[in-house]
This record gives sequence, structure tokens and C-alpha cells, in this order.
Amino acid sequence: MRESERISPKYKGLDTWGDEDVLSALWDSQMAAVAAVRPALPSIAAAAQAIVTRLKAGDARLVYVGAGSSGLLATQDGMELPPTFGWPRERLTFLMAGGSAARLSLEGASEDDADAARQEVAHYHLGEADVVIGVAASGGTPYTVAALEAARERGALTVAIANTPGCRLLDAAEFPICIETGLEVIAGSTRLGAGTAQKATLGMLSSLVMTRMGHVIDGMMVSVEADNIKLRERAIRIVSVIAECDEAAAKDALGRTQGKVKPAILVAMGMAPEDADRRLNDNGGDVRSVMNLIQAQ
Repeated sequence: MRESERISPKYKGLDTWGDEDVLSALWDSQMAAVAAVRPALPSIAAAAQAIVTRLKAGDARLVYVGAGSSGLLATQDGMELPPTFGWPRERLTFLMAGGSAARLSLEGASEDDADAARQEVAHYHLGEADVVIGVAASGGTPYTVAALEAARERGALTVAIANTPGCRLLDAAEFPICIETGLEVIAGSTRLGAGTAQKATLGMLSSLVMTRMGHVIDGMMVSVEADNIKLRERAIRIVSVIAECDEAAAKDALGRTQGKVKPAILVAMGMAPEDADRRLNDNGGDVRSVMNLIQAQ
């Protein structure tokens, strides 16, 4: 029996407990799930380093694979990359058991369809230029395992996130990340402890990757898509802090760079917009490197 399906005697009679006692048990489980991520930090770091190397080598896509709750968490992580880090949407692909409809109405049968997973890997022509991240609490979901195996056979870089040691999904990946969360308060409901650990791991992994890709400086998102009032105000603050100028100068710089934060930082430091774009292109979009060159001069 998979670990996530086992019934814990600790929660016998759970439904007869008082509300605060049930919540206390759930809270303890959530805290333990987050703590379970720490031992996996070396594995997460190794995966991030490999992902960055692959992404910087060309137009590699980030591909998220999953079923059910794990698939939803994986999809959420990927969907947040474009607005937060300016990651190109054309370099982002989702393989969800059951297709797009499963994001609104989960059903279980599709997670057993290994053939569908292999067909989707072929349909999207996944291969050497891609990074594929598969997520499954049990680590035995046929759809997710088959997708990772097929993608690896075609040369893609493969990363697995699972909550069960020694599972098939971890064996299928070049970079396995095991987050051992143990038994759930509600047996089999991996949206709870396992899901919390998956969410934390996905967020940490993608945030480290995007930081190493040059999209974060001093804890600020310098590739943010400023497409609403809140984000435009955030962009002004980011430029002001990094370029060490007042907000009026930051706003003016953003106006001269069509709202793009990275070149606006350089413009606020005295560079012409066209020179800012050129210097960023010459340095792979790494604004920190360009700033260091300016300061050295």
C-alpha cells in the first residue's frame, strides 16, 4: 500500500473531536509538511542548477506534468512565472491528466492513462531543448510517470517531485526530489500535507531558477509585468530602490522604457534607453552585470 493511502491510528475518532482539536491536528500536519522540505534542499538546488543550465542554452521550454491536486499545484506554479518573472508564455507548457477540463473538474480515471501522456509528449515534440517537471504525491501515477519516462527518452531534462521514497516517478527522473511527508490526517487526501510540501517545493525551485536567470535583484522581481495599478506602483518602487533615485525619476524612466523594469533601472542610473536595451542584450538580460559594469566605470 502506498504511504499516502495508509490510515494513521493517531487520528482514530477524528470526526468525534472538537473543532479546535481537529484544526490543531491539521495545523501540526501542515507544519510537519513544510519542515519535511528542508532535508531536500540539496536535491532542489541540484535540480535548479541543471534547469538553469538547460534554459540558458537556448529556447528551452518549462513543462509541468501532473494529475489531480498535484497537477493543479504544478500548473499554478507555472502560470505565475510570466507575470512575476517575465517568463515567456511560449516557453511554458502544461501536461495535465484529463486536459484543460481537468483544471475545473477533477476526475480520477485520466491519471491512469499512460498512453495519453506519451501521446502528449510526442504532440508537443518534447526533447533535448526542454525541462520537464513531474509532480505526484504517491510517485506512482501512471500518467505522470509515463510522461516523464517518455520525455527523458527524447532527451529532455527531467525533474520529479514526490512524497514517497523509492517510487517510480523518482526513478524516472534525472533529478529526483523526495519530500517525505508521511501519513495524512485524512488518509489519501494528499491535497493536505503532501500538497503543502509540493507547493513549497515548486515555489522554491522555480524562484531559485528565476533568480539565477537574472529575474530577481535584492529580493525584488525586476522582470515583473506591470499591467495594473498595484504592479505599476511596485515597478516604480523597485526602480527607485535599485537605482537609488526618487520615485518621480523612477516613473519617468519606466515611461521611457514602456514600463519594463530592467532597462528602466539603467535609464534611471543615467543610461539612454537604447543603450540600456543593448547592454542588457549583450549580457543575457542580467541587469546586475550591467550595473556592476556601470559602477566600475
